[in-house]
Amino acid sequence: MKTRLILIVGLIVLPIAVVCNFPPTLQGAGADEKAVRDADEAWSKAAGSKDVDKTVAFYADDAVVMPPNAERATTKEAIRKIWKDLLTDAKVSWKATKVEVAKSGDIAFISGTYEVTMNDVVTGKPVNDRGKYLEVWEKQTDGSWKCGADIWNSDIPLTSATSDKK
Repeated sequence: MKTRLILIVGLIVLPIAVVCNFPPTLQGAGADEKAVRDADEAWSKAAGSKDVDKTVAFYADDAVVMPPNAERATTKEAIRKIWKDLLTDAKVSWKATKVEVAKSGDIAFISGTYEVTMNDVVTGKPVNDRGKYLEVWEKQTDGSWKCGADIWNSDIPLTSATSDKK
């Protein structure tokens, strides 16, 4: 009887103990994933509205930005210049296709697609670009998320670069 009682109590307590001992990052991974996805969506909206200050505010203080065909930017001033130049003449939007929070719970990765419409510098006619991006997000001490690394590149081949080599 005593053995049976211990077995029953053990079967009740064991699952509760297991669930309670999951690391917080596993319990909150869904919430973190949603928070990062929501931040990325808000960031795209800020860029879409051409709000340079709001767009740059999504970057961590030590962020690295690697735009296509340009030097990387490692200061807020350099990042601000990239976005100011881009948003002056372009319509920008992006959408995450994959969001993954690391098991550590303090880093997240986003990949997705972007679209940019801008005027060609030579002809003045609208040019559409589409491509992919990869971002690394860092959880801040206040629980918010900031982008620590941002890189994007076009899916459209560089025809002028290849024709110059001939």
